[in-house]
Amino acid sequence: MEDLFDLKCSLSNDLKQMKALQNGTHLNGDHFDEYLDHDEFRNYGTKMIQYVADYLENIEERKVFPNIKPGYLAKLIPDKAPDEPESWEEIMQDVEKFIMPGVTHWQHPRFHAYFPCGCSYSSICADILSAGISSIGFTWVSNPACTELEVVMIDWMAKILGLPNHFLFSKNSGGVIQGSCSESTLVALLAARNKSIKEYQCFHPNATNYEALSKLVGYYSVQAHSSVERAGLISLLKLRAIESNEHYGMDTELLEKAIEEDSNNGLTPFFCCATLGTTATCGFDNLKKIGPICSKYDIWLHVDAAYSGSAFICPEYRYLMEGIEHAMSFAFNPHKWMLINFDCSIVWYRELNWIRNSFHVDPPYLKHEYQENAVDFRHMHIPLGRRFRSLKIWFTLRRYGVKKLQAYIRNHIELAHYFKELMLRDERFEIIAEVVLGLVCFRLKNDNELTRQLYHDIEDDGRIHLVSSEFELPEPLFFIRFAVCYHSPNKQHIEYAFNVISELTEKLLNSNTCHNNDNNINGDS
Repeated sequence: MEDLFDLKCSLSNDLKQMKALQNGTHLNGDHFDEYLDHDEFRNYGTKMIQYVADYLENIEERKVFPNIKPGYLAKLIPDKAPDEPESWEEIMQDVEKFIMPGVTHWQHPRFHAYFPCGCSYSSICADILSAGISSIGFTWVSNPACTELEVVMIDWMAKILGLPNHFLFSKNSGGVIQGSCSESTLVALLAARNKSIKEYQCFHPNATNYEALSKLVGYYSVQAHSSVERAGLISLLKLRAIESNEHYGMDTELLEKAIEEDSNNGLTPFFCCATLGTTATCGFDNLKKIGPICSKYDIWLHVDAAYSGSAFICPEYRYLMEGIEHAMSFAFNPHKWMLINFDCSIVWYRELNWIRNSFHVDPPYLKHEYQENAVDFRHMHIPLGRRFRSLKIWFTLRRYGVKKLQAYIRNHIELAHYFKELMLRDERFEIIAEVVLGLVCFRLKNDNELTRQLYHDIEDDGRIHLVSSEFELPEPLFFIRFAVCYHSPNKQHIEYAFNVISELTEKLLNSNTCHNNDNNINGDS
């Protein structure tokens, strides 16, 4: 009897659950709309916008770099998720109490590390809309507007950068928005790999993919971004690092020599990554020389202009990409220097079929009636899912216009040269690389160890934030990078940073002099 009673109760509960589902309610009477409480979002969405605006408006009041140690946050928040809902007020209190003390403030006027990370309210608003639409635009039918706007925005960008027409969208050319240039480099490398394997097998019909793969070798500068080396590791390909010249660009004579050596040893040179604006010094590989070499040996030339690409909206800087007509692919990050929030990286391909063929799978659940005539971006990158990133390009380009973005870029470059002038007026410092765009690399004259100590003093002081770099060849060289990153910088910001560096240099040199004098006294005694 008890078993029968339990069965009746179970059936009764099941019926109640079914009715609840049909009525759109839980058993407790709450509507499913509790998961999207529209009034609550209007309230706290408005408050979040106010919070972000206040944060960015008053960011100078915060310390640019956090004074915390690894593992700080796990000690402050619970070690498991809450079982019951918490209020927005509680969440935002904890944001200010626990999260903000551990944030490195990239939008701070005293942030001069790395390269800029784009930010604008137009881009933020576009991301809000993208999150609200909440679609995954892997095929045309999964979100037609997402696909179509991306096609148009990629062509807009190609035109304002002055790229060759063969990168514009057509049946077999165009581009795609990726998350970063790291992804773009990997995809270009994989496409070049598959192209070369097919070509190798045309001459060696019995060769397996693995045999062809073992013959391939690619090239990049020692100054190239670490993502190039990582792409080689991921794809199981041999990539050779070519030494740089005195301008920190790839030595083209060594490049051609390496290609000849590898060809004579039975290898197949197939890929070369040229960098326009290296991470360490903003050095430029010479496309006018590298391009013809790649064409001569039928090598896929990929161009990484992650940082510098934004500068090409200014015609006076397009000389830096002369030779781009030889490139098979070109990538840059609007999210670095074009007031567009992360993530947003665009890569163009001269021959899209090599990309599509490298990643083409076509399961029934992704097919649709328009796929012969529509763009499906799922064939052009590694993930299937993708965000509606083109919205923030569209919003930002329309809100600012090309002329205002050009003025933004030119101001950064002008202020970088102003910082260089301040450095050169001070006999204690030297500039170790040509200042072309918004990066200045400096050190204390002829002294790696003192420069290293100065860098640590700057970081310990905490008023400004910079990063360092160093080379081992042709001789050890340690230096400090100063990048203009703030969205609205002026000369006062630059002078402030220089004065901090100058003050700390004075203390360091005085301390070092006293230390040397003490050693001399002790030695004499």
